Amino acid sequence: MPTRYTDEEISALISEVKPVPADYQSHLVLSQKRGHKSREMEVEGANGNKFVIKLRQNDFNVLDFSIILGVVSKDSNVVFRLRRYNGKSHEHTNRIEGNSFYDFHVHTASERYQDLGAYEDHFAEVTDRYSDMNSALDCMLEDCGFKVAPGNQTNLFEGMKI
Repeated sequence: MPTRYTDEEISALISEVKPVPADYQSHLVLSQKRGHKSREMEVEGANGNKFVIKLRQNDFNVLDFSIILGVVSKDSNVVFRLRRYNGKSHEHTNRIEGNSFYDFHVHTASERYQDLGAYEDHFAEVTDRYSDMNSALDCMLEDCGFKVAPGNQTNLFEGMKI
């Protein structure tokens, strides 16, 4: 049976403090795959939960990207997507609400969409808080309880063509 979380549990997981070292960017290893680049990093939350940050960007369209915050279920290795910060590369339709848009948008996991049998993070809202992958990552770090240790920080996307 797939992992399920209530809206309260989802909110608590998103806001759980997630400490990362000042040089956390160096822990995100760039991997070139067919047609896209990706990076991934695991973070242990203050309550012992294991979180995963996943970054993916299309090689040909810089607006086609996704930054995902997931939590690894304690009873399996399944990653449950809590938040997803998407670029402006496709139209999205919220199936329950019936609204569609073509813009930068943030997905959030919800009980309603789990009950529907859709992806846990299918619901999304338009945002004007970011305009590229780097600023989307900044939003995710700000929104989701990340605490970056003081020290020298480098640009995550240094040397990447985005």
